[in-house]
This record gives sequence, C-alpha cells and structure tokens, in this order.
Amino acid sequence: MTGVTLRTEPPRPGSRVLAFGDHQPAKIVTNHDLAAVMDTSDEWIRSRVGIVERRIAEDDETIVDMAVQAGGKALAASGLAPSEIDLVIVATCSAESPMPSHAPTVAHRLGIVSPGAYDMNSACSGFCYALAAADAAVRTGAARNVLVIGAEKMSQWLDWTDRSTSIIFADGAGAAVVGPSETPGIGPVVWGSDGSQPDRIQIENRTAYISQEGQAVFRWATTAVAPVALAAIERAGLVPDDLAAIVPHQANLRIIDHIARRIQASNAVVANDITHSGNTSGASIPLALAHMIERGDVPSGAPALLVGFGAGLSYAAQVIQIP
Repeated sequence: MTGVTLRTEPPRPGSRVLAFGDHQPAKIVTNHDLAAVMDTSDEWIRSRVGIVERRIAEDDETIVDMAVQAGGKALAASGLAPSEIDLVIVATCSAESPMPSHAPTVAHRLGIVSPGAYDMNSACSGFCYALAAADAAVRTGAARNVLVIGAEKMSQWLDWTDRSTSIIFADGAGAAVVGPSETPGIGPVVWGSDGSQPDRIQIENRTAYISQEGQAVFRWATTAVAPVALAAIERAGLVPDDLAAIVPHQANLRIIDHIARRIQASNAVVANDITHSGNTSGASIPLALAHMIERGDVPSGAPALLVGFGAGLSYAAQVIQIP
C-alpha cells in the first residue's frame, strides 16, 4: 500500500497582531454603589482586589453585542475589509445559551461572509488560548486573517448579595486581528491546566451563580503563574528586561503585582486595568492592552507579555509584538 502525498502550501513564517479593539458597557458601578446594597466598603474592596469601579452591561446588552463592537473596532484599525477575514474565534465562559456559538453571529453582523467560526471556553485564559489557535491557523495556512475576540457578560452569573464575587467581576469585550508576517510577531505559547481543582472557580450548573475559593485561587496564582510567564519569555528568545509591557489577566491587583515582581522586568509597564474595569475574565487581557495602546503607554513594535490564568485551573502565556 503506497502512501498519499498531500499538496499543501508551505507554512508561512509567522503571524502578528495587526490591531486591537475594545468595548465596555456604559453603566459604571462604583464601590460606593455596592456598599449601599451589601456589607462592604470602598476601602475593603480596594485593599483586597484593587478595584475602584467596574462596567456592567444592561439586561438587553449581550455578549454578541459587545463582541461586535470590539471586533468592529479591531477590524477598522487593521485596515482589512470584512471579506479578508476567514476565521473568527470568540473566547467566552459566560455564554447566555449553550448553542449556537456566538462566533458565527458575530461574523455575520460584521459582514464577514462564510468564515470558519467557533467559540472557545478556557475562562480567564481564553484570549491567550484563542490567540495561540489563531497564530497556528495563520502559520499553517488554515486561515490568512483571523479575528480573535474575548467577550464576557459575567454579571448575569453573579449573586449580587455575595460580596466574594459581585465586587470582582464585570463585563466587556476586547478583540485582535491576526494576520501573516514575514517575521513572527506572536511567540510560542506556554500553556497547561490543573484539572484536579475544578471547584476553585466554577458555575456548577445552569441555575447556579459564579463561586470561587478566593484564598486558594490567590495561593495558586501567586505560585504557579510566574514560572509560566518566564517560560514564555524564554521561548520567545527574550529576557525580562526586553519587555515593554506585562499584561496579566486582570484578576486581582495584588496577584498582578506579585506576578510582576517575580518576573522582574525593569523596563515594562504593568497593566492595572482592573482598577476601573474589574475582572472581565476572557476579555481582560485584550481590553487592558487596547487601553494601554490608546493612552500611548506602550510603543508600537515593542514586545508585550500576555499571561492568562483562571478557572480550570488553566493558564497560558505568550509574547507578542505590539501593533
């Protein structure tokens, strides 16, 4: 029996992020607003998680709505037409319904015709996972240009009387367009999971709210995440001082500060978007980086470390070139 030779295009040398886009709901909920309806205070919340305010979607604002807004901004900033996108990936863990997936609807509303389209659920690591999938698709020729969106409506899964979760989570979307590049602009991903701890952060069933074991998650994140970040820097062929930015998942300001100290990147700006955006799970990394780019905090072409971690317990990190 003879083997079969497939005719394929040679792999492209790399991919890069062409542009970012972001969207947040208009409604702002401050710590003082929460203190008026539960046993908490502005000082208590700031000291434990570093949040001052968060954005919460209205009842009729959906994940698809937010994804379309962020994706549309990223697409416009990339200079590509909708017809040039052939794959759409939406990272979300807060879907309103199990099917259909959000990505085909998002693509349709953006005028992207007949793309590959799927949702990915890796919770707070979701954007990094989706970015790695987009990078692989472009490099292997499975897609030429990919729209990657992290979009979450965490508020619909919150018990607003539970201060261990309702003070933390928020809503929003961040997006990136990934395309081919002669030189790689997305470094190798370092990822993994610890499935022995599924109950640390979870929505147990369709009628349950988000629950988490805060202290256990804090211990895990401050122990396990920095080595993953350092491995991603090394796999990108860099050292920490080469970084212009560190963009961890915006889970908790104390966790972010701890990870940054462990990495010891003396020249890097560290994202602290959680202060005014809250924890938007799979949307937090692209939201934070989009805001940094808009403010001019990071220069185009410089390397930025992205680090996702959360429910699963899953984690992922890669270095990208800032568009």
